[in-house]
Amino acid sequence: MSGSSFGKIFRITTWGESHGPSLGVVIDGCPAGLPLEKEDLLGMLERRKPGSGEFTTKRSEADEPRILSGVFEGRTTGTPIAIMIENTSQRSGDYSDIAHLYRPGHADFCYDAKYGFRDYRGGGRSSGRETASRVAAGAVAMKLLETEGIKIRAYTRSIGPVSIPDEFDIADAKKNSLWMPHEKSAKEAEAYLRECMGECDSAGGIIECVIEGVKPGLGEPVFDKLDAMLASAIFSIGAVKGFEIGEGFRAAQLKGSENNDAFCIRDGKVSKLTNHSGGILGGISDGSPIVFRAAIKPTPSIAKPQRTVDDEGRETEITVHGRHDPVVVPRAVVVVEAMAALTLADALLMNRCAGL
Repeated sequence: MSGSSFGKIFRITTWGESHGPSLGVVIDGCPAGLPLEKEDLLGMLERRKPGSGEFTTKRSEADEPRILSGVFEGRTTGTPIAIMIENTSQRSGDYSDIAHLYRPGHADFCYDAKYGFRDYRGGGRSSGRETASRVAAGAVAMKLLETEGIKIRAYTRSIGPVSIPDEFDIADAKKNSLWMPHEKSAKEAEAYLRECMGECDSAGGIIECVIEGVKPGLGEPVFDKLDAMLASAIFSIGAVKGFEIGEGFRAAQLKGSENNDAFCIRDGKVSKLTNHSGGILGGISDGSPIVFRAAIKPTPSIAKPQRTVDDEGRETEITVHGRHDPVVVPRAVVVVEAMAALTLADALLMNRCAGL
């Protein structure tokens, strides 16, 4: 299987399966001398891990990372950093009844079509469990970005039909398990999720991400546009079905005079009066906050009967049992942050090759 690596200079390769003994990541290209301890990884992994709320899977994993290489006396050495996370709460028996059935909304059929074989225990490599490796790597990237004053914060913009208003405080996202920075909207979303759960169904939503502190000039103007790199990174997250930056699809409804950001001088520097571009022009950062959104599909594993076929081509019915999130949006917030951090770290190092 190819395609398990991401990045050009700050490059990661994830490995492992949902129900294997462990999973992890190898990070190559991280500069030497960066302060790094296991504790630097725990905060982000804690936000992603299962079994930590009413609206997450009851699979309980400690997600305790082990740094196996690339760090000496609390600092990176410049050599590959290997991080391992053990799986301790697998229940592979939950999947024995569907070993020969294709779950609607999952990659089961496509894996069989491509490889002629698949790991049916939780989806193997296609499982959301794989994102633990990304988050561990993203925590390292965050440490690098901090040295440049770059800050990344994501939050839940909407769940199902419930959206936060335009006026909110990002800091409030930490005050509820849905990572929704608006108390009233969070309560409405919780009620909606309970309704979905009562119907043996699931929900999706939208995650918004704001990146501050990026100086003008990051990104390449043709194929490695910064927004294209971000889109590729975010779309690599299994549950993502849509991506937009700045005004996004709304820009198609605006006139040029409405969508253009007028330039001005602020504090002696070139700035913009608005930020319809989302912080990127011509594939290159313009110094404004980078703002993008990701659409997350409803969790496909639901305990409601659905039509399907088996691997011998017979039509049948399936009901998915086991431990599954009724919504993955809250846990995916930190995954979006991680992939954004990996993209920015790579772009930052690439930019150091741009000129003398």
